[in-house]
Amino acid sequence: MKIKTTLLALGLMAAFSTANAQNSQEPIATSMEGHIYKPVKVPATDARVRQLKVPAGFTVTKFAENLNKPRMLAVHTDGTVYVTDRDKGTVTMLRDTNNDGKADQQKVVATKDQMHGIAIRNNKVYLMTVNEIYTADISKDGSLGQLKEIAKGFPEGGQHANRSIEFGPDGMLYVSVGSTCNACEETHKENATLVQMKPDGSGRRIYATGLRNMIGFDWHPQSKALYGFDHGIDWLGDETQKEELNRITEGGNYGWPYVFENGKPNLADEPPKGMTWEEYAKQTEFPELLYDAHSAPMDFVFYNGSQFPQEYRGDALVTLHGSWNRSEPVGYKVIRVRFENGKPSKIEDFVTGFLVNNNKEEFGRVVGLAQYKDGSILVSDDDNGVVYRVAYTGNR
Repeated sequence: MKIKTTLLALGLMAAFSTANAQNSQEPIATSMEGHIYKPVKVPATDARVRQLKVPAGFTVTKFAENLNKPRMLAVHTDGTVYVTDRDKGTVTMLRDTNNDGKADQQKVVATKDQMHGIAIRNNKVYLMTVNEIYTADISKDGSLGQLKEIAKGFPEGGQHANRSIEFGPDGMLYVSVGSTCNACEETHKENATLVQMKPDGSGRRIYATGLRNMIGFDWHPQSKALYGFDHGIDWLGDETQKEELNRITEGGNYGWPYVFENGKPNLADEPPKGMTWEEYAKQTEFPELLYDAHSAPMDFVFYNGSQFPQEYRGDALVTLHGSWNRSEPVGYKVIRVRFENGKPSKIEDFVTGFLVNNNKEEFGRVVGLAQYKDGSILVSDDDNGVVYRVAYTGNR
């Protein structure tokens, strides 16, 4: 299958590299179907952090910094925080031993090439590279035992190599495997899927398909329904394809690369497998909510702590890494997905202000999320090497 947007993307790669190298502050119009614009990175100074906007009663502070490119986060029952860095292939342990809201211990405790996904269960850490999953015991001092491989043979990463893993309420390990491309027919059955397996790596099977790049996913604390935000296709213009919040069900097909949003056809030479677009769309699951195209949703976590006001319990927080394939930047923030009667109802801002100087500059591209032991929320930024702590200090 030949998709027009894929061909366009290939033709624009050189321009994208040039734009990044020059750190252009003006949008570069490459086609009627897409733009390249990446705000210039500036330091995360204390003054800039202070101007971040959060709802009344909340504060944002630096929990840790000088972390290179921190990505996914996990918190052990004793409060030890672990953060991955796929760029360096490391797992770093963070500890706040005096409970002042800032880590005073920082130590690399594991190394594997392109380490990214992380989950903790039964005093063991589970870690994923592009192709393998490892586990290790967690020691009392926070260090990790020897890494033991429990699964291998996952497909190569291609365009989306950032694997993520989580344990479900059923005790099974779930693995998000992104697509290798913007829009194409994959040759490996596990690309663009959610995979399920037992904690020892056995019983591996595909749980859901048609997911271009669903990095963050979590289970609603009451209904136990699984939700995740999937990345939309690039090069379809500023407003298309919107990011999709999906309820993920066993056996569900979420449309990529053929249809998107509420059954809209992708631009291809012919419909998939001899079907009409309408026939194929009827076989897919439509999103629960849509959000701004190219925002790049990353981690997705339901809040179930006691520090935030009661109204936050059962709502989800989502990090938006930020756009590059758009004339005006979107994302670069944390959003809140409100749930009513167990279902998502609307989306609103939670932490904003990382875009500065009329959106020409940014000092944070947020990625990982984790609930800390005191009920605050930790947020990683892989651009300036910071982990932020969002806490509620106001009156309930």
